[in-house]
Amino acid sequence: MSGTSLDGIDLAFVNFSKGKKWSYKFLNTKTVEYPKKWVIKLKNLINEPFRNIEIEDDFYSLFLAKQINNFIYDNNLEDIDAICSHGHTIFHEPERGFTYQIGNKKILATKTGINLICDFRKQDVALGGQGAPLVPIGDKLLFRNFDSCLNLGGFANLSQNINNKITAYDVCAVNTVLNHLSNKKGELFDFNGEGAEKGNLIPSFLNILESLDYYTKKGPKSLGLEWVKSNIYPIIRSHENKTVEDLLHTYTVHIAKQIGSNFKNKEKVLVTGGGAKNLFLIKEIKNNSSARFFIPSNELIDFKEALIFGFLGVLRLRNEINCLASVTGSSKDHCSGILYTP
Repeated sequence: MSGTSLDGIDLAFVNFSKGKKWSYKFLNTKTVEYPKKWVIKLKNLINEPFRNIEIEDDFYSLFLAKQINNFIYDNNLEDIDAICSHGHTIFHEPERGFTYQIGNKKILATKTGINLICDFRKQDVALGGQGAPLVPIGDKLLFRNFDSCLNLGGFANLSQNINNKITAYDVCAVNTVLNHLSNKKGELFDFNGEGAEKGNLIPSFLNILESLDYYTKKGPKSLGLEWVKSNIYPIIRSHENKTVEDLLHTYTVHIAKQIGSNFKNKEKVLVTGGGAKNLFLIKEIKNNSSARFFIPSNELIDFKEALIFGFLGVLRLRNEINCLASVTGSSKDHCSGILYTP
């Protein structure tokens, strides 16, 4: 799993078992930080001609295969049923019928000698869906003890189980913007939200953010980096005379208000993703909602998405539904993912 916040590649070796209900156990986990050259490439690939992106896709797939093989060797892993790869999203424009993740090539199977399941989003978009979010089937089957699951990664996305009906969608941009602002100070991210907490609210910045059209749309809906670049970054540029701390503070309040507005009751909410470690953000979310937010172990915070894409692969191997039309807007529930053999 590689997210838009470019924290690195999340690798998880997981055992899944099914009795009366599904359960899981993390066996090994690791996050591989990106070398600086890959951070620069992945940030800028969206601006490259498509032919260049295809070439880099080959190089990225080889890079990914090397990291997987190192992970297998370092941990003496055996009896691996499949590698389940989300890859790294470069384009996600479902309204144009297009989504593209690099690192989903057959070469992953040939270089590792292991079955590969990948390209989970493509079929859903072809069926008229958003191709996202895909984690709700995992939330439903693996985390039954919670009413809702909230992921605070590059984007905030949630899935809610109300009266056994799953609804899910992207809420707003989170670390894609917070990290972008932190980079202006030469920092990779705002540790614990300390910079944001020192800042002051910029009312004009907040008001423009709160008025963005996306927030008035009903689900299914999803966000991509394209939306951030065309909607959020221009607003930041128009306030570049403000301090980074003030911008971080205001954007964090904006995230909290948007998330808070999506939880109207005392729901029990599991919070994961890098943003779960942002103490100021969590405090602000709690101030803007009556829901009960639970922060789990660091392993689940960091690897829940990798866990669930592994689970999507397991369901694909079993030819069971792993993509829900009710959350993506596709024409039907379906079993998504391309299977490559070595």
